[in-house]
Amino acid sequence: MEESSARAARLRALREAAGLDTGEQGLNGGATVTADQPVLKFRNYTVRDDKITHEKTAVANPPKYVQPVVEADVDVEGEELLLSVAPKKPNWDLRRDVEPKLAKLERRTQRAMIQLMQNQQHHASEEPT
Repeated sequence: MEESSARAARLRALREAAGLDTGEQGLNGGATVTADQPVLKFRNYTVRDDKITHEKTAVANPPKYVQPVVEADVDVEGEELLLSVAPKKPNWDLRRDVEPKLAKLERRTQRAMIQLMQNQQHHASEEPT
């Protein structure tokens, strides 16, 4: 604890020797604040009271957005290009989840159709005799 207070005293003495302002740094963007009068900085707020002294900061100008240009390959046909660029349909995940079940049902359907055809052939071959 004594070391920190001694270090603070040394730093204060160095600042005074260098002629720097001995104010504390506040939450107002790093500006020095004296004990008498704080310096306020406003960007988006216009102060209506003339008694308050403040600094007006410049409005922030973000860089302009430049949309990236995607160049298409010459080898790709027009229709193929549309397919490669087009987003997936909204139900692609449902189709993915249902596909194994549909394949299983398709196999059962094929088996049932074959069995029905065999039964029809069997009945057709028995009738003429």
